[in-house]
Amino acid sequence: MFATASSKPNSNLQNIPNDLFTAINELKQELNAVILAHYYQDPDIQDIADYLGDSLGLSQQAAKTDAEVIVFAGVHFMAETAKILNPNKLVLLPDLNAGCSLADSCPPQEFKAFKQAHRDHLVVSYINCTAEIKAMSDIICTSSNAVKIINQIPQQQPIIFAPDRNLGRYVMEQTGRDLVLWQGSCIVHETFSEKKIIQLKLEHPQAEIIAHPECEPSVLRHANYIGSTTALLKYCQISENQEFIVATEPGIIHQMEKAAPQKHFIPAPAINNNCACNECPHMRLNTLEKLYLAMKNKTPEIIIPEDIRLAALKPIQKMLAMS
Repeated sequence: MFATASSKPNSNLQNIPNDLFTAINELKQELNAVILAHYYQDPDIQDIADYLGDSLGLSQQAAKTDAEVIVFAGVHFMAETAKILNPNKLVLLPDLNAGCSLADSCPPQEFKAFKQAHRDHLVVSYINCTAEIKAMSDIICTSSNAVKIINQIPQQQPIIFAPDRNLGRYVMEQTGRDLVLWQGSCIVHETFSEKKIIQLKLEHPQAEIIAHPECEPSVLRHANYIGSTTALLKYCQISENQEFIVATEPGIIHQMEKAAPQKHFIPAPAINNNCACNECPHMRLNTLEKLYLAMKNKTPEIIIPEDIRLAALKPIQKMLAMS
C-alpha cells in the first residue's frame, strides 16, 4: 500500500462548515477537481460525486478525466488505480485506512512465489488488488468484464486468476475454462447467509434474488440474476419484477431506489444479526466531512513508486483496450 499524508487532517473534524455540499462544490471549482465515488459509499457522498460507478466505470473515468485533482471516494486500491493512470495529477483519498479485505488477502511476496510456481501461466487479476499485485499481472479485469476478458485469451493458454476465488469460480462456470485460483475473498460478500436468504425468499415469494459474483457459490445458486454492481443496478430497472433481495454491499440500494422508486429493495441478511456485516467497513470510513478536509488540505495523497506504477499500468491498459 502506497500513500502519503503530510498531516492527519481527518483525525480532527473541527472547523467543518455547516453546508458541506456548497463548501465541497466551491473547493471543486477552486482546485479543478473531480469527485469519483463507488456505489458502496454513503448516500451523501454518492449524491455529491461527479461520477458514480463500479470499478470498471471508475477506472474508465479516471483514465479520461481532464481534472487536475482526483478525489476518490472509495477504497485504497481504487485510488491507486487512478494514480497509476494519472501520474501527474493529485489523487486524494479521504481516509487512508479505507482498505480492502480482498486486496489484503493477496500479500505480494506470497503471490510472487505462487506465480513462480506457475511460470507458464498468464496472470489475470481482479482490479480489487494492490498496485504491487497489478504490477505482477498480465491483464486486469473487473466483475463487469472478467468473462469477456477470459474469453479473449486463447484456450491453450493456462491462466492464474487472482485474488478472488468466488469471482474466479463464477468465471470458470461461465467460460468453461480451468483457472488456477488464488484463494482470496471479500469479507462482505462472504457474510451473506444462505439459510437466511432462503427464509427471506419465503417471506417475499415474488422477490428476485440478485447477487454479485463475489458471493459464495451457496448464495449464487439461489440468484435469479448475477452481475457486477452496475449490472445489478441496470437489471432492477429493466426487470418487470417489483421486489428484489440484493446480495451485495447495501450502499447500491440508494441508487436502486432513485432509479426505480416504485420498486422494493431488501438487503440480503448477514450470518450475524447483531452486526452490519454486509456493509463494507472500509468503504464506510469515508465521510462527507473527511472528503471536505481532504480537498481543503490536499492530503492524504496517493503516491506510487514509478517502477511499480509503470508495471501496473500495462495490465490496466490491456483491460481498458479489451473492454
